[in-house]
Amino acid sequence: MYAQICTRPNISFVAGMLGRYQSNPGMEHWKAAKKVLRYLQGTKCHMLTYRRSNHLEVIGYSDSDFAECVDSRKSTLGYVFLLARGAISWKSEKQIVVASLTMKAEFVACFEATIQANWLRNFISGLGIVDSAKPLKMYCDNSAAVFFSKNDKYSKGAKRMELKYFAVKEEVQKQRVSIEHISTNLMIADLLTKGLLPKTFIEHVKNMSIIVTNDC
Repeated sequence: MYAQICTRPNISFVAGMLGRYQSNPGMEHWKAAKKVLRYLQGTKCHMLTYRRSNHLEVIGYSDSDFAECVDSRKSTLGYVFLLARGAISWKSEKQIVVASLTMKAEFVACFEATIQANWLRNFISGLGIVDSAKPLKMYCDNSAAVFFSKNDKYSKGAKRMELKYFAVKEEVQKQRVSIEHISTNLMIADLLTKGLLPKTFIEHVKNMSIIVTNDC
């Protein structure tokens, strides 16, 4: 638990999945848990790293799967924020609502990421190390969700969305955050929402600046 909360965002998804069955685990869950422990042992020299820069900027990535929970059909959201090219805040959790559309699942993820973005923006701005006048940049790989965050046009799916999620549009209009589209191949929060092929997983881990260091 300490590792996935404090130092290893790359195991947040699997740790969250295992946590859903901790009250009544089966043999498959025990096997999966042991695989996680073996992975941590095998990558014990991998550490979160940060790079010196004269122009620090917080950048966020928000993502969601779609209705992958076989029990509830709820989606899993994930977000990660980088500063000095290293992860400083991340989350992977099952959404509290059942999303009827992929766009809705992605927009709910943007909502959760926006809440954290505002907290980070206020906290880090107080330290005087970033330009608080600029909106905090976030990336989403769903074009419909990005479009909806910036425009007043409503689709049928958006009309059924709970009111609280519309706060994202307000934050964008007030230029506290900006949400831009990014290719799924570059969406590093993808590993917080689903299992990935090894090559893709390793690439996203590197992009979070979890790398082998000489201190191990």
